[in-house]
Amino acid sequence: MIELQNVTLTFPDGDNRIMAVDDLTLRGGDGVVTGITGPSGSGKSSILAVAATLIRPDSGGVLIGSDADAIDGAQLSKGEATALRRERIGIVFQQSNLLPTLTAREQLQVMARLGGAAGRGRKAEIDGRVDELLDAVGLAAHAGKRPHQLSGGERQRVAIARALVHNPEVLLVDEPTSALDQERGAEIMQLIARLTHERDTATLLVTHDLVHRDALDELVTVVDGRIAQPALAV
Repeated sequence: MIELQNVTLTFPDGDNRIMAVDDLTLRGGDGVVTGITGPSGSGKSSILAVAATLIRPDSGGVLIGSDADAIDGAQLSKGEATALRRERIGIVFQQSNLLPTLTAREQLQVMARLGGAAGRGRKAEIDGRVDELLDAVGLAAHAGKRPHQLSGGERQRVAIARALVHNPEVLLVDEPTSALDQERGAEIMQLIARLTHERDTATLLVTHDLVHRDALDELVTVVDGRIAQPALAV
């Protein structure tokens, strides 16, 4: 579970400050894909950055985990926030951001070994998890290919698998179909939905493209940093 509680975020603008997120409360449940939509500049990406603990809000909380043992990411130090992202949060950006010299399998292996006891000294376990994830996203046959040998949709699948390599509780996805045609976009959205349900992950997904809204479980609309429409079942 992830819950943003009364989050406010502003950015400096000369002598003033611009409101990006305005006293926003949003909950993403386990096994649920919650879509976040709204006009350009409405604060969608800022919400995702706060949820990812990449930006500390001016006020409010970012609770991750069950109600009994939730951690407030907004209260962590930079080092603690980095550790939290490595262990409990998966992030998929608009662009796949794959390392050009690494194969699909190596992209996941490197991420799995970054920090944390779970990522060190257990090669067989890591390799098994990597291969299982590549199979889950339909890329088992392409595990040895580098990014330039993959299509845009395949690169995005690698990025999704990489984000899930630590079995995160929370998955944050920013405009996953923006660089894809409609058919490939639909495949990616359905893949995210399937993996969210299978792995019981709490997924927040920013999108402007409601053609694929059938892949969402809930949908909220954000305008001027506020929830303009409560979460609706899709």
